[in-house]
Amino acid sequence: MTEPQQTKSSTTPSRRKFLATSATAATLAASLPYARVAHAQGSDIIKVGLVGCGGRGTGAANQALNADKGARLVAMGELFEDRLNNSLKALNPQGNRKEVMVTDKKGKHVGFDAYKGVIAECDVVLLATSPHFRPMMVEEAVKQGKHLFVEKPVATDPVNTLKCLAACEAGKKKGLSIVSGLCYRYQKAKQETVKQIQDGAIGDIRHAHTYYYTNLLWHRGNNPNWSEMEYQIRNWLYFTWLSGDHIVEQHIHSLDKIAWALGDKYPTACSATGGRIQRTGKEYGNIYDHFAMNYEFEGGITVHATCRQMGNCVSNVTDYVVGSKGTANLQSHYIQDLKGNLAWRQRRIRGDDMYQNEHDELFKSIRAGKPIYNGDYMCNSTMMAILGREAAYTGKRITWAQIMNSQQDLSPKGGYKFGPNKVEGVRVPGVAKLV
Repeated sequence: MTEPQQTKSSTTPSRRKFLATSATAATLAASLPYARVAHAQGSDIIKVGLVGCGGRGTGAANQALNADKGARLVAMGELFEDRLNNSLKALNPQGNRKEVMVTDKKGKHVGFDAYKGVIAECDVVLLATSPHFRPMMVEEAVKQGKHLFVEKPVATDPVNTLKCLAACEAGKKKGLSIVSGLCYRYQKAKQETVKQIQDGAIGDIRHAHTYYYTNLLWHRGNNPNWSEMEYQIRNWLYFTWLSGDHIVEQHIHSLDKIAWALGDKYPTACSATGGRIQRTGKEYGNIYDHFAMNYEFEGGITVHATCRQMGNCVSNVTDYVVGSKGTANLQSHYIQDLKGNLAWRQRRIRGDDMYQNEHDELFKSIRAGKPIYNGDYMCNSTMMAILGREAAYTGKRITWAQIMNSQQDLSPKGGYKFGPNKVEGVRVPGVAKLV
């Protein structure tokens, strides 16, 4: 049976409708005071601040310093001083790298409010903490008028995703560059592949399939001197309030690629399944180890998405977009016709490092005074991932309108301080409910 062609409709989820669903978000956008827009025009130096000094943050800082000859790392912020010191040593092992101006006596900020001090000292801030903390940091950076690099995802629940979007909207009005860590959009080979799809190379899009199967990731163990809060944050991957579960923290890359290929369209509903089979121990917190989603889009398009984090299993990160004339492989950058013959392939582009590309573009935009705005898709793709998670957690078909109107806020009830922090257990489909 031929599925109906995708068409535009007034029911297509849009940025305006997305923002309008939250009175809180609208109020926030209106209440943020105007701040001086940080830029480097007329100056040789761009002051860079890093918040979140893990492996991804350290890598982002190094890429930022390589993106512009005038970039200088002037401030670093972390909740844990040992991680900040390890990051600083990795960035400046000999202590004489001129691009790194942070020292043991200058530019180091530690604690739950460290981000505020970092943002105050820089022109552009790199946000690479665990995802839960992203919205409050985006809000503060916009309030202070600083350009942003924002790692994915932007939040772990619907309420805070909307808060982040509102802050991004306010930043756009101030002329700030907001670049997302959804790095595949900055890979030139994928840009060419998506262009082929959108120019009609595979015909009318029918459906898509995306897989993100990886092995087990790190765990930092426990320490009798750590409080419950510290243990959770040091092992943030395994707690939904901090990571969003791996569908949000990792599989968001695949979901974002599909949404991009579809022309930045997002689902109308999702049904899903999931659970934990291999990672069942207490050390794995309250997240699942596998998900399978069926996303519904306007025009009868369906997207089947699955992800898994299990040891000793095959790895597979692949995305297919299927059309009336052929199939595109987004990950490997080629198109086949209906008979399986190669119809197009993007040859390898020398130096096409998507992690470096995104920082190159960010700093070019700052120098040129031509802001980049990725706020819409980084928030919408986060919400798409949360939609899939909640469909699996509850076992229900959940619509886009329902997830946007959800009152789910995973912020710790006792606030941000070391000590006890009770979290809910593993959610059971058919029992768990969407708030």
